Amino acid sequence: MDRDGSLSDVQAVVLAGGLGTRLRAAVADRPKVLAPIHGRPWVTFLLNQLADAGVRHVVMLTGFKADQVQNALGDDYRGMRLVYAQESTPLGTAGAVRAALPLLTSPAILLLNGDSYCAADLADLREFHGRREADLTIVVARSPDASRFGTVRAQEDGRVVGFEEKTQSAGGWINAGIYLLATTLIAEIAPHRHVSLEKEMFPAWIARKAFYAFHTDGRFLDIGTPESYAQATAFFES
Repeated sequence: MDRDGSLSDVQAVVLAGGLGTRLRAAVADRPKVLAPIHGRPWVTFLLNQLADAGVRHVVMLTGFKADQVQNALGDDYRGMRLVYAQESTPLGTAGAVRAALPLLTSPAILLLNGDSYCAADLADLREFHGRREADLTIVVARSPDASRFGTVRAQEDGRVVGFEEKTQSAGGWINAGIYLLATTLIAEIAPHRHVSLEKEMFPAWIARKAFYAFHTDGRFLDIGTPESYAQATAFFES
């Protein structure tokens, strides 16, 4: 880690290529990462979080209406260099990252789901990840209703032991859509095909890799549905 505790030596990667079909009723003319919040694109709140943490280089993984994303953000945001990797066909969360592997030059990457936000302390995440010599660390946030997300099961030391499907209505620790992982893991993903991080790669890595959960009290919001998107304005008022 840099002496100032920043993440200046870690590339960030933002999954921004989703079709956003559930959100079309509320945002029909643009990718969901550009959904307006307080007159600004949703994704700028994620980019601000990265800039505040000292990130200098961001890879945007685009797909649906990719030109809109690049036109809205450009090549520089608050001093961070933005580059784009556009998929020509949907490749899933893991497949999109695998296709961008030639652009990933840092030993570890900070991967973010583009349709969710979690106010986790990214410097603390980095320290936790390094202290445990983890291959992969997933940020988990407490939710009063985990029915949309499923839950992450971890041991007392944070090692991940499993995932529960989206079948329960009770609260629990959910996947907050932020991952710090060794770039070497990306090469293990099969290229040129649709692959899911959550359904295919995570279960495979649990048994073979040092896979940990970083628990945060930071607020979490996902804008995948019109109902949750409607909460975003109040969420960011502070």
